[in-house]
Amino acid sequence: MDKKPVIVRFYRFKNRLKEKTAGLAPGKVSISPEALEAAEKALTKMAEDYPDWVSGLVVKLQEQHGRCVDTPESRRDCFEEIHRIAHDMKGQGGTFGYPLITTFADSLYGFTYKRDEISDGQVELIKAHLDAMRAVIRGRVSGTGGEIGEKLTDSLNNAIQKYSA
Repeated sequence: MDKKPVIVRFYRFKNRLKEKTAGLAPGKVSISPEALEAAEKALTKMAEDYPDWVSGLVVKLQEQHGRCVDTPESRRDCFEEIHRIAHDMKGQGGTFGYPLITTFADSLYGFTYKRDEISDGQVELIKAHLDAMRAVIRGRVSGTGGEIGEKLTDSLNNAIQKYSA
């Protein structure tokens, strides 16, 4: 029995989306001034609300820290939740003018990543991170924070050195 040959065709379509996003598409691509202004206003509003919003995340971190203190047997789960919350925080602080929150959340994120054993000192280190974040939010310390930012960063670094030993 003779088999009929199978004809296979390949179609290669030009990736027009790639051209458009890279600005290579023919014609003029631009963002309207009205849309840009609306986006800037929305970002400004979100930046104003950021300290109140991030305070809610700090409260969630405090709750997890309290659970670490009260129930040492469930520290692993608490650290995983702290790690998740810190991940969310580290990407947002700089966007809304609070790079110190990003710095402290990034430190907390890295610190809580998969620990074999969790000591009381490590739980205290979480508290040091929370204290630094609360100080930034309470004082509305935006940007690098100048002298206050330096003191907060130094204080956290001292705590890291103390409890990591």
